[in-house]
Amino acid sequence: MFVICNRIPVAKGHEAEFERLFLERDDSQSQHPLKSFPGFIRNDILRPTREEPYVVLTYWDSKEDFEAWTNSESFREAHRGRGRSEIFAGHPNLEIHEVIKSVVRA
Repeated sequence: MFVICNRIPVAKGHEAEFERLFLERDDSQSQHPLKSFPGFIRNDILRPTREEPYVVLTYWDSKEDFEAWTNSESFREAHRGRGRSEIFAGHPNLEIHEVIKSVVRA
């Protein structure tokens, strides 16, 4: 399993607008485009509790599945016109991690 970690710096005072980009997208579509994409497992949007970037975690069966998503028309459509540049405090930082161990509640 692969976890994509996208750290997105958001300008102070624009947090609610940034969060709406994700919340309204899910509310306006009967099915989020990720849900039916092969290899997709889960997507989490994390709000920082300190002066840190927002974190978007996306879980995939394989790195190839993630790469297929980023090369798809669904990806381009999902990211088209997403947000005004002034809501961002810098460029996002994308990290790709392979899960080597996972512990879950019994």
